[in-house]
Amino acid sequence: MSELRCHKLDERAVLPSRAHVGDAGLDLCCLDAVELSPGERARIPTGIAIELPAGHAGLIVPRSGLAAKHGIAIVNAPGLIDEGYRGELQVLLLNTDSASAVRLEAGERIAQLVVVGVAALTPVEVDAVGESSRGDGGFGSSGR
Repeated sequence: MSELRCHKLDERAVLPSRAHVGDAGLDLCCLDAVELSPGERARIPTGIAIELPAGHAGLIVPRSGLAAKHGIAIVNAPGLIDEGYRGELQVLLLNTDSASAVRLEAGERIAQLVVVGVAALTPVEVDAVGESSRGDGGFGSSGR
C-alpha cells in the first residue's frame, strides 16, 4: 500500500480520508466554520499540507453531495497541486445558489483530493499533428 505523507498545520485539522474502501477521492475538511452568502466565493483552509510522491499531482474536485444539496462548486475545478507544493491545501468554494446562504461547520467535508500519476512530457514543435478518427471536432461534436 502506498502512502500519502500528510502534516497537520493546525491541531484541529482532519487528515484526508476515504469514505469507503476503493474510493478514488480522499475527503478534505474545512478547518473553520464558514458561511457563504448567495454568489459568494471564499478560500477555505484545511490545515493540511501534503507531500505528493514523485511523478504525481493532486486534483481537488467537488463533492457531489454539496453540489446537489446546496449548489456548492469549486471555482477552479479541478484545482491542481503540483508534486513540489508543500503549503496548506486550500479550497476555492463558490455558493452558486442565488437565494440561500450555506453554512459549513469546522471539520465538515468540503472537497475531495484525487492523486494521479503525471507523465512529464517535453513539448516539441512539429509541422503537423497526426490524424485521428475524431479530428478537430470538439465542444459537443460527439453528438450526445
